Amino acid sequence: MSISPDDPEPMYRIGTVSRLTGIATVTLRMWERRYNVVDPGRSSGRNRLYSRDDIARLALIKRLVDAGHSISTVAGLTLVQLHERLEVQEKPRQLAALPVRVLTPVRVAVLGDALPARIARAGSELAGLAIVASQRERARFLADAPAQEPQVLVIEVPALGPETAAGVEELRQACGARHVVIVYGFGRRATVAKLDTAYSTPLRAPVGMAELRIACRAGLGVAALPLPERQPVDLTPSPDGIPQRRYDTDTLERIAASTPTLACECPHHLVDLVAGLSAFEDYSAQCENRSPEDAALHHWLRATTAQARALMEEALTRVAEAEGLLR
Repeated sequence: MSISPDDPEPMYRIGTVSRLTGIATVTLRMWERRYNVVDPGRSSGRNRLYSRDDIARLALIKRLVDAGHSISTVAGLTLVQLHERLEVQEKPRQLAALPVRVLTPVRVAVLGDALPARIARAGSELAGLAIVASQRERARFLADAPAQEPQVLVIEVPALGPETAAGVEELRQACGARHVVIVYGFGRRATVAKLDTAYSTPLRAPVGMAELRIACRAGLGVAALPLPERQPVDLTPSPDGIPQRRYDTDTLERIAASTPTLACECPHHLVDLVAGLSAFEDYSAQCENRSPEDAALHHWLRATTAQARALMEEALTRVAEAEGLLR
């Protein structure tokens, strides 16, 4: 059916937008709050209402984020700029041509002020990486690192400038590394975008060790190390019969906002499931106290929902660990 120019533009609720774009509802809210990616309208009930342009913009942003762009570098672009970025984005990572070696540690050389000490304390958080050189001074780094044949360089800089890209490439060539991870404190969006290439990955400080591990291995197209066997999730209830919660709202938002390396949206969907079950758990607790006649039924509903929530938290934990999203 055609729509005349006088007909109001159809608007879409957040659940529909999530299904259309593949972006978790938690991520949509976080992107709106932190990065102002879109400015949806509101219904009389204060529910978000998105336009077709909003959906088109979000879909483009998701494609760029999935391609490896930081949300902070694309959030402020117009629709035209987003299309241009997709057309001229950096050369795709040549992952298919690189061998996937699951159990072979990636050889990493580190140059920076504070990062070498943090890496030295990281322990198992950097499983899958072999730190073959770690220096605070550039001259000593160049004297030591090339002989260790690093595959990846991790370079810490306080700020990105016009000369950063050339300096990074010079170090990469001198060491014979395939990829560089640049941990930076401050930098212009345009500069960050130029450093996000097939040969380098910019990470805004502070950076967690799990995030650094994923960046180093993903830069070579190397799979994450397999997780150790887990014990079955402990569903032993607390004194009130309710399993304790593992995740608060901020942690769920952080996981949902992360870009997974797997070709799926499992982390995002699991966050939505955990958040939904937690909300119904709270709702059941409130219902428990409204009517003495229904107290037993609603306590059972709350306890049953909590059991389901605990199981989904375990599923989320396994997926998040596999993706390196927990730190």
